[in-house]
Amino acid sequence: MKPQANEYAPYFERYISLVSEDDVVGAIERQMQETATLLASVGEEKSTFRYAPEKWSIKQVVGHVTDAERVFAYRLMCIARGETQPLPGFDENDYMRHASFDALPFAEIADGLAAARRATLSLIRGLPDEAWTRSGIANQNEISVRALAYTLLGHERHHLRVLRERYL
Repeated sequence: MKPQANEYAPYFERYISLVSEDDVVGAIERQMQETATLLASVGEEKSTFRYAPEKWSIKQVVGHVTDAERVFAYRLMCIARGETQPLPGFDENDYMRHASFDALPFAEIADGLAAARRATLSLIRGLPDEAWTRSGIANQNEISVRALAYTLLGHERHHLRVLRERYL
């Protein structure tokens, strides 16, 4: 069941609105294959492409999606397990400044995203029903486990769309 607007900060609507499915776990599973298929069409040479000089390369976009997957999954796990301490935010541009995605082979970056997604799926498949409605604080905003799962799915959808429309 899709999260209600009071389960997350308005900023996350941009991602959650991209998800129409009620079965978020099934959608996350299917997305893993969709992403793998898309990334398999990108060769090493194409992976450094930027559609504008100040924009990230394909490698960096995929690296960012991987970073976000890990951050969202960590938040999801903490809140599902009853964490009451506020969880930190993350600034995608600061993270990118300290990353070296363009120096890595593209296949390694794509494999990293697939591994992160498998770990996320393992986590969410094991959640008890009552965990999905638990809420906690992340990046100074209240958010539910369910909203985090939808955000994770919608965030990747957003970036896959950007890759298709502006890079590939």
